[in-house]
Amino acid sequence: MAFTEQELQYWKNHYPLLHDITALHPVFWLNPQIKQVQNLPSLAVNKTDIEEAEQLWRRFIPFLQQAFPETNGIIESPLREISSMKEKLTNDFALPFAGELYLKCDNQLPIAGSIKARGGIYEVLQHAEKSALDAGLVTKETNYAVFASEKLKSFFQKYSIGVGSTGNLGLSIGIISAKLGFHVSVYMSREAKQWKKDLLREKGATVLEFPGDFSEAISKGRQKTQENPLGYFVDDEDSKHLFLGYSVAALHLQKQLDEKQIKVDHEHPLFVYLPCGVGGSPGGITFGLKQVFGDHVHCFFVEPTHSPSVLIGLLTGEKEKVSVQDFGIDNRTAADGLAVGRPSRFATSISEHLISGIYTIEDDELYKLLFTLAASEDIYVEPSAAAGLPGPGKIAQTTYMEKHNLNAEQATHIAWATGGALVPETDRKQFYEKGRDLMESSR
Repeated sequence: MAFTEQELQYWKNHYPLLHDITALHPVFWLNPQIKQVQNLPSLAVNKTDIEEAEQLWRRFIPFLQQAFPETNGIIESPLREISSMKEKLTNDFALPFAGELYLKCDNQLPIAGSIKARGGIYEVLQHAEKSALDAGLVTKETNYAVFASEKLKSFFQKYSIGVGSTGNLGLSIGIISAKLGFHVSVYMSREAKQWKKDLLREKGATVLEFPGDFSEAISKGRQKTQENPLGYFVDDEDSKHLFLGYSVAALHLQKQLDEKQIKVDHEHPLFVYLPCGVGGSPGGITFGLKQVFGDHVHCFFVEPTHSPSVLIGLLTGEKEKVSVQDFGIDNRTAADGLAVGRPSRFATSISEHLISGIYTIEDDELYKLLFTLAASEDIYVEPSAAAGLPGPGKIAQTTYMEKHNLNAEQATHIAWATGGALVPETDRKQFYEKGRDLMESSR
């Protein structure tokens, strides 16, 4: 239910940035609620939780090796320097900045081809482990290759899993659940990409479509799944397990930075730019990074101008209690993975103390960035995955570095590429051509 004009005016008077947000203008917001790591309030998760999540991933290596040989048992992506893209950002987008630019290539993550492989697969694995442990079928000392056996598959066929998704989370949940033997249903908004629905059905998942947006799909999915006593709903709006699955990425990134001899300290700050939908994946990664690097890492979320749900939730302090539709924003964007009207309660309550800020971006810019990344680095991503690329240049246009007494010349910037590997060639070509045409028309 949208606010009345009088109510909207009240909000805009209290938070003037809402004038630009509701006018769908790109904005840059610095978070006044951020706290130093040593001063953080008690949170719903801690570093021990991340370490235990990493141990669960390790227990499942034999299963992943057998069920998905292309993973070699590990769900991880490369960290790649993109110096040619940095030049393009300077010359073609007027976004110069100091320091080095890297891409965290979660667009190449095995199994699901997106960042959602981290959280989605982790949550299903922990549910499978708990169910098998409770039934006395395994212990934590068992070789988990047994999870690929017909005995375990037959056991899991008694259980159902449900998830509401705009696409990529549904892919990760659907693929891993079906592989383990669960009956899995993915509840999607009708506007989600058809190829994602087709792929899910091909992998053995049931896809149910609903009018309305992501929040409605979640609501319907939660209700239907919980009607089954043996049903388990993966709740993107309120899941600790999804959050922890994402957080383990920080431990892996630390190893990759060490291998590249990239320092992270006050003299060598780390900046990370994370596309944001409901807030779970960027929130989990940010939490992990803060546990590993403390105040030396600076994390920024990126949202479409038409779907700034986390920005509005944090700006107003209302978090999941308000939606973009309340403010008259339509939540329609080509960045379908980010098309979320209401933020995660669980993740946002943690992120509000950890992120440095949020910027919003227009769809046309995503296409132009996508095209430029492909042309300069031969890396193809989906539109939402390009959102982090302009982050360093946007920071450089502010006084952030000076305010925090940071050495811009020795900064490392990482744009997190969140998806794209499973995009069909025809769609990929359309993205590329649209970006090319937009670039040519803007010259």
